[in-house]
Amino acid sequence: MIFTQESLSLFKGLSLDNVSLKAYFKRIGFEGKAEKNLDTIKKLHYLHPQAIPFENINPFTEEPVVLTLPAVFEKMVKQGRGGFCFEQNLLFGAVLNTIGFDVVGLSARVFWEIVVGEVRPRDHMLLLLSLDGVKYLLDVGFGSASFSAPLVLNKEGIQNTGDYEYRISYVSEFHYLEIKIKNDWKLMHRFGLEHQMLPDYEVVSWYLCTHPTSVFIKDLMVARSFQGGRYTLFNNQFTVHKKNEASTKKKLDTAEEIMDVLKEKMLINLPERDKLKDKVQRLLKEIQNS
Repeated sequence: MIFTQESLSLFKGLSLDNVSLKAYFKRIGFEGKAEKNLDTIKKLHYLHPQAIPFENINPFTEEPVVLTLPAVFEKMVKQGRGGFCFEQNLLFGAVLNTIGFDVVGLSARVFWEIVVGEVRPRDHMLLLLSLDGVKYLLDVGFGSASFSAPLVLNKEGIQNTGDYEYRISYVSEFHYLEIKIKNDWKLMHRFGLEHQMLPDYEVVSWYLCTHPTSVFIKDLMVARSFQGGRYTLFNNQFTVHKKNEASTKKKLDTAEEIMDVLKEKMLINLPERDKLKDKVQRLLKEIQNS
């Protein structure tokens, strides 16, 4: 048997029932009818990262990340949690597939906030959607640099999402996505168009959640978008980014302050508070002793 890209589609047969789809819409604040058009994609892409934050609390507290649709739906919709890219885009892709969109999963090698010269595995999941002959890049799970609207894959020049400017370049069979920060272009990641399957993501997810050098284990990383800006938390550094304004940063000195930010700013229904609080306290001691 010859396998084609279409036969290996991650989202083929992966969909939500009507009750679950309505629950997702309620979770992100989507109202109206979900029609198979670009306007629906834009609304969902805009609302999702404002309601469902990027967070790595499970790896940080040594809890497993289960990459099945029932598991990510339970965690991010029913439990009021967030997740990292594999969870976020698995759920988002399933929602889009349920509505009737043609969507596939891709894999990217991240360069964002990586030391120059360091080589990382292809550890980021993003989505490619085809509609009316146009291919769009979607991603609700990149955290601090997530874009709030779909990007046209083969469009030359700058694409403005309303909060940041992006551009996609094609060089030597790979696409490069950049974001403009304070008049400088920063490379986010490089990706190809080979369709990925669930085991591809499961292997990398397991590595990120278990390898002793993984930042997903060592550091607490959380981000949530809001209209006109984005909140980010890296360990005990809380930053508020607003469009056309200087970012404001605040050092959080206690576990209670960090827990409050997770709940009040990131809108996370915190799991096993004592276990998370203990891990945060150990993190603060490590920072103080470094």
